[in-house]
Amino acid sequence: MSVTRESPDVTRESPDWVRISYASALALRLVSGRFRHSLSFGGINVLTTYEQTCLSDCGYCGLARSRPVAGESERSFIRVQWPLLATDELCERLARYEERLTRLCISMVTHGRAFADTLELTRRLHASVRTPLSVLIAPPLVGEARLQALHDAGTDMIGIGLDAVTEALFFALRGDVPHGSLRWDRYWETIDAARRVFGPWRVNCHTLVGIGETDAELVQCFETLLACQVYAYLFCFNPEPDSRMAAQPGPSQRRWRRIQLVKFLLEERGLPREALRFDDDGGIAAIQAPLALIDEVIADGYAFMTGGCPAAAGTPGCTRPMGSWRAAETPRDFPWRPDSAELAQIRVELELDGLIQPGAWPRRDPALCAPPVAGRAADTTGGS
Repeated sequence: MSVTRESPDVTRESPDWVRISYASALALRLVSGRFRHSLSFGGINVLTTYEQTCLSDCGYCGLARSRPVAGESERSFIRVQWPLLATDELCERLARYEERLTRLCISMVTHGRAFADTLELTRRLHASVRTPLSVLIAPPLVGEARLQALHDAGTDMIGIGLDAVTEALFFALRGDVPHGSLRWDRYWETIDAARRVFGPWRVNCHTLVGIGETDAELVQCFETLLACQVYAYLFCFNPEPDSRMAAQPGPSQRRWRRIQLVKFLLEERGLPREALRFDDDGGIAAIQAPLALIDEVIADGYAFMTGGCPAAAGTPGCTRPMGSWRAAETPRDFPWRPDSAELAQIRVELELDGLIQPGAWPRRDPALCAPPVAGRAADTTGGS
């Protein structure tokens, strides 16, 4: 059975209809094709959908209300198509392939009905399979009571699309929604509320690299979230055609790889900010670290894999293949563990000469490090 295509005479909206990512459609055998590297993909991403699109107007987003497209069916999100599917069909497919699933995620758009519909979708998906379920919320629509309702309905993790890591960028790029509820302080209030309801390491924030921030500002955001025991998930800006930022290039491969490396060292190896040196433009200029540790981190490859919500066993669950790159391109974040040839290319892209200044750093309290992904141990001593 193929994915349902829209009819101009019928309105198909959530909660009875949803959009799923193209990778999810592949995983559920709704479209033909295969993943690279024989990837075993089980992270299913679901998007609420309405005839009137998202009310937010983020300059980098394919769902922005001002993006000039002929109809909802032409809209892409993170540069890939999201086929339309009946929710009943989705639940049937999830049950059929449950043993392959690792994580479900429902993403809310900013729309007046989105919370109620997301809550209903959460109940229906949670009743269909035992796979852990995340919800990427729209903070203008969700307060603490609604977060509790999502928790009680079966949500085990909450995601928040912060995207911009400074208040100035947030206001410059996010636009607004009616009634002025798309606010920087509202997002941080929601992060705090989600942390209270769901607990430590059950909340994550999406951070977008390449929309005008500096490396130093990214690091500051990573440290703030780490202190709150909230995950920061990295996304690489990839310009969406016809969006307001369509002409802005994404970050260089060198910058992206260095941010990946530093974030991993901060979160899982206890790197203190004092071990970083920034240039006059706020870019990463040097990292004081044991050479053996840097070699180890690059060799194991996890620093360069997609950051996402875990599977039930604690292993990577949501790996978003093709979220930051096209199938024919070199992956920006790997949904699989990089092989030897890919690791060699990563070393080239990092341009390590002059970046690493050998030396140990003070031991950091393990409580200030993110829990390691299942299957690998974290060394928080800084080496010697």
